Amino acid sequence: MNSFFAYFLRIFIALPTSATVWLISYFGFDQTMLLSTVFSIVGGFLAYKITSFFTTKSFLKKHGLTRREYRYINRNLSEARKKIGRLNKALFSIRKISFFRQSLDLLRTSKKILKLIKSEPKRFYQGEQFFYSHLDSVVELTEKYVLLSSQSQKNTEINEALTETRRTLNDLSRTLEQDLYDVLSNDVDTLNYELDVAKHSVKTIDDTRRLR
Repeated sequence: MNSFFAYFLRIFIALPTSATVWLISYFGFDQTMLLSTVFSIVGGFLAYKITSFFTTKSFLKKHGLTRREYRYINRNLSEARKKIGRLNKALFSIRKISFFRQSLDLLRTSKKILKLIKSEPKRFYQGEQFFYSHLDSVVELTEKYVLLSSQSQKNTEINEALTETRRTLNDLSRTLEQDLYDVLSNDVDTLNYELDVAKHSVKTIDDTRRLR
C-alpha cells in the first residue's frame, strides 16, 4: 500500500472517530466539554494506531517481511536520506561544472535506489552494499572535494588530491549504477524470461504456419 494513501486512510478514519466520540460523550453521556474533548482525542488516537497496525500488517504481508525486518530497513533508509541530504548540500557548493554534473548523476542514482526500496522494501537485500559502503564513500569524497576546492591557495598536493577524488568518484558512479542494476535485477530476470517465452511463442506460431 502506498505510504501516502495509508497515511490518508488513517487520518480519514481517525478524524470521524474523534468527532463521533466527542458527540457521544457530550450529548449521549452528558460529559463536560473538557472531558468530551479528552475522550475525543484518545478515541481518534486509538483509531489512528489500530488502522496503522492493520495497514502495516497488510503491507508487510504483501512484501513478505517481518516487522523487525521492516524496522531495520526503515532505519537504513532514514540514515541514507540524511546522507543524501549532505550530498545535496555539497552539490550546491561545487563551482566546477564537470564535477557538478558528475555529482548530480550520483545524487540522482542514489535517489532512484532509495525510491525503489521505499516502495518495495525487500529490494533492500539486493542493494545492501549501497547502504553499508558505497553511499558513505560518495558523500565523504564529495564533501572532501568541496572542502579542498574551496581553498584559495592550492599547492601541488591539493591539486593531486582533487584529481584523485574526481577519478575515484567517477569509479563510484559506475558502482552506484551497478547497485541500481542489482536492486532491479529480479525485474530484469523476469523481463528476460518473459522475452524468451514470447520469442518461443512467436517461433512456435511461425513453425505452425510454415507446416500448413
